[in-house]
Amino acid sequence: MISDYLNRILPSTEELPCSDDIPVDNEDQNFLPNVLLFLLSSIWADRFDWYFAADMAIYHTTGVNPRVPVVPDGFLSLGVERQKGGKSRRSYATWEENEIVPMITLEMVSHTPGNEYDEKMEIYAKLGVLYYVVYNPEFWLRDRHQPFEVYKLGAERNYQLQIGEPYWMPEVGLGIGRCQGVFDGIDRELLAWYNRTGTRYLMPEEVAQQERQRADRVQLQADRLAEQLRALGIDPDI
Repeated sequence: MISDYLNRILPSTEELPCSDDIPVDNEDQNFLPNVLLFLLSSIWADRFDWYFAADMAIYHTTGVNPRVPVVPDGFLSLGVERQKGGKSRRSYATWEENEIVPMITLEMVSHTPGNEYDEKMEIYAKLGVLYYVVYNPEFWLRDRHQPFEVYKLGAERNYQLQIGEPYWMPEVGLGIGRCQGVFDGIDRELLAWYNRTGTRYLMPEEVAQQERQRADRVQLQADRLAEQLRALGIDPDI
């Protein structure tokens, strides 16, 4: 009954802005969350019960005004449709998602501090986000934090800093951490997903490169064997 009432009085995502229109101040704030999305689309290609977004507004009823969103650099929700009603989302409103809140939110610290370690942390805790990931490769000394931190929500709605990287999240079925990887032909530090054993899920182009290297090794072994057979007076082509 309460849920039905709220759905009647709360605005639709069709009416709400998709973001906060605050421009990012470095390319990684868009690039790295989209790398994670790109990877998930490969890892969970056969699953349709998840949704990952970059720089999208999350509207909720745990703040002072449901029309004021919080906008993480990336977030992952489980148990929701990949496309809502067969359409792409403009924004994410918890009252339109059966009150399912994101399982993970990601914030990337930039030149301009964005209250990642206080205000946003409080918002996500109140919202009930289980894992809060803060990536701060450049300004961690300034902020007196580590370059990569994972926080987990405790029983008293307080975030507790976790230990270990990559960090395994059993509720998600994935680990998350940093790596050196190749994307679009460039070797750089990336954020990546990991399996339970700590093995990184590779980019499709990395998989293709490994397959080419494997094929080259097989061909080299075949060529060497053919040379040995010819040295013995045996025609390998017969």
